Amino acid sequence: MKLNDVAVRKAKPEAKPYKMADGGGMYLEVMPNGSKYWRFKYRFGGKEKRLAFGVYPDVSLSLARSRREDARKLLANDVDPGVVKQQSKHASKENAANSFEAIAREWFAKFSPQWAPSHADKIIRRLENDAFPWIGSKPIADITPPQLLAVIRRTESRGALDTAHRVKQNCGQVFRYAVATGRAERDPSQDLKDAIPSTKKNHFASITDPVQVGELLRAIEGFRGTFIVQCALRLAPMFFVRPGELRRAEWKDFDFDKAEWRYFVTKTKTEHSVPLATQAVTVLRELQALTGHGRYVFSGRDPKKPMSDAAVNAALRRMGYDTKTEITGHGFRAMARTILAEELHQKPEVIEHQLAHKVPDVLGAAYNRTKFLKERRIMMQAWADYLDNLKYGVKL
Repeated sequence: MKLNDVAVRKAKPEAKPYKMADGGGMYLEVMPNGSKYWRFKYRFGGKEKRLAFGVYPDVSLSLARSRREDARKLLANDVDPGVVKQQSKHASKENAANSFEAIAREWFAKFSPQWAPSHADKIIRRLENDAFPWIGSKPIADITPPQLLAVIRRTESRGALDTAHRVKQNCGQVFRYAVATGRAERDPSQDLKDAIPSTKKNHFASITDPVQVGELLRAIEGFRGTFIVQCALRLAPMFFVRPGELRRAEWKDFDFDKAEWRYFVTKTKTEHSVPLATQAVTVLRELQALTGHGRYVFSGRDPKKPMSDAAVNAALRRMGYDTKTEITGHGFRAMARTILAEELHQKPEVIEHQLAHKVPDVLGAAYNRTKFLKERRIMMQAWADYLDNLKYGVKL
C-alpha cells in the first residue's frame, strides 16, 4: 500500500528503526530519535544497493517519488543511480571549489598581504557588494561576457561609473589568475572593452595605483611575445618617454659610459636627456646583442625600420589589459608623473623636465636639456629601484 502525506507526517518513532514502504523500491525509514529518511532499494550488477533520497520533511513525499522515478529511469538504461549521485556530488564540490568567489578569495588571500589595508579592504568590499551576489557561485570557467556585463551594468545603473570600471578591472584580475592557475581558459572581461562608457575623456589610460603597477610589471616579465617588444615594455615605465620616441630610439644616441640617452624631441623641438638607471642599462645590453648591429634599438620586421607604433599597445592587450580604460603605451608617463610626486615625493619641476615638457625658467628658456640633470639622475635610479620593489612585492 502506497504512503500518503498524513501517514508520513504522523509516523511515530519506536524503540528500533522501522520501514514504511511506498512501492517501487522506495521506503521511509523512521529512526528512534524521530528522524525520517527516504531510502531506495535496488539491484545493479547482481548486487543489492541502497540510495538515500533525503530527510523528511525537507524532502517531501512527492519529491522523494520524483527522485525514485529518476533513479528507475537510469536503471532502465543500465546506469547505476548511486554512481550518478556520487559523480554529481563530486562535480558540485569541484564547481564550488572553482567558483568565481572561491577563486577570487584565493587570489585576494595571495596578494592582499602586499597591499595597504585600506586598499585591500576596498577591493574585497567591491567584490562582495558588486560581484559575488550574482556570479560568486558560478564556476569561473563557465562565466560568459554577457553575464559579467550584467554584473557591471548593475553598478553602472546606480550612477557609480568609476566603481563599475573598477569592478570590471578587479574581476579581470581574478579571471587572469584563474587562467594562470589552470581553472579557466580566458578572461571574459576583455570582451567588454567598449561595453561601458569611459570615465576619463581626453586622457590616456594609465595605472597609478602602486599595487596594480606591480601586477603590470610582473605581467611584463611573463610576456611571451618577441624579445624586442618585451624589452620595450620593460623600458617604457623606466623611461616614461612618448611612445613614438621610444620605438624610434637609435643606438647612436645611447652613451653607456655616461649612462645617458640623448635625442631630439620633435614635439617640442628640443633636445632631451634620459639618465639611464642600472636596470635600464642591463636591459639595453641584452637587447644590443640582438639589434645592436642596426640603426634602431627596437627594430621591426624590417630591420631597417623601427617596430610598429601599435606594438606596445598590442602587447598590453595580449597580456589582458584594456588600452582604453586601463593602460596604454602613453600611460606610462602619467604613471611616473603621479607616483614620482605622490609616493617618491620628487620635485614637480624635476619631474616636468624629465617628461620633456616645456617649463619656462627664470631666464625665459623654454627647456634646458641639462637642467636638474644631477637631480634627474638620482630620481631615475630611485624610480627604477622603486619599480623593482613593486615588481617583486617588496613592502614599501
